[in-house]
Amino acid sequence: MSYELILVDEPRPKIRRITLNRPDKRNPLSNALRGELFDALEQADRDDNVAVIVLRGAGTSFSAGYDLKTDVHQGQPWHTAGGLGNWPRHVVEGCFRMWDLSKPLIAQVHGYCLAGGTALATGCDLVYVAEAAQIGYPPVRSMSPPDNQFYPWLVGMRRAMEMMLTGDSISGLEAVECGFANRAFPAEKLEDEVLAIAERVARIPPDIQQINKRAVHRQMEAMGLRAGIRAGTELQQMGMLTQSTQAHMQELRADLNSALTKRDQGFGDYRTKAKG
Repeated sequence: MSYELILVDEPRPKIRRITLNRPDKRNPLSNALRGELFDALEQADRDDNVAVIVLRGAGTSFSAGYDLKTDVHQGQPWHTAGGLGNWPRHVVEGCFRMWDLSKPLIAQVHGYCLAGGTALATGCDLVYVAEAAQIGYPPVRSMSPPDNQFYPWLVGMRRAMEMMLTGDSISGLEAVECGFANRAFPAEKLEDEVLAIAERVARIPPDIQQINKRAVHRQMEAMGLRAGIRAGTELQQMGMLTQSTQAHMQELRADLNSALTKRDQGFGDYRTKAKG
């Protein structure tokens, strides 16, 4: 399969790297891009010459979230049962498709990692971030809680509650402190550091590594992670049915940039943050 919205390369032996490649829009996650991404992930998982996969974004950001100019219910890359909650269930299925790959998957995060971009990063096994990265879920200010309710599992109840009640972002350094990410590096060193770690991961035979990976996941699942995240899809759908969300959706359809500016104006962050 040839790709238009992602790049695929092998920067070092046994390392397959996938780059989200819509840098002019901060790599929005349309279903077309997601289809290419999951195809590339599955191809890498099948390839005996690949031991580890790295996922990153081109340009200034990892990903600023889902593509709000497209209909998320059209062109989904795999079938998800229809009806209420189709989209959040589809997103969660994608996360667990990533979890269930046999090859370790590493997220290399810089710049904005927002909304759906955070869901994509958390589907990875290891997350390494630039110190100045901005990680958050601003849609809680005007739409709904996340499709993928991973925040309490990764960062704890208090930090998760603050992020959900404010929509504020955390830096890369804060992401490491609270458990969202493994380590943070200066932006100019991030790529080399991630590849060095990927090389270490690749030294362990894949037939052993897939069991090592599952061993951690099984413990989280025994504590209820998979069931809890799936249950959260219903709350996301409830949020989408509120009057406030419906009003915001109309504003988004009328003028996307103005609607997002209005959402963040009172907080003075994201697109409304003062320059300098």
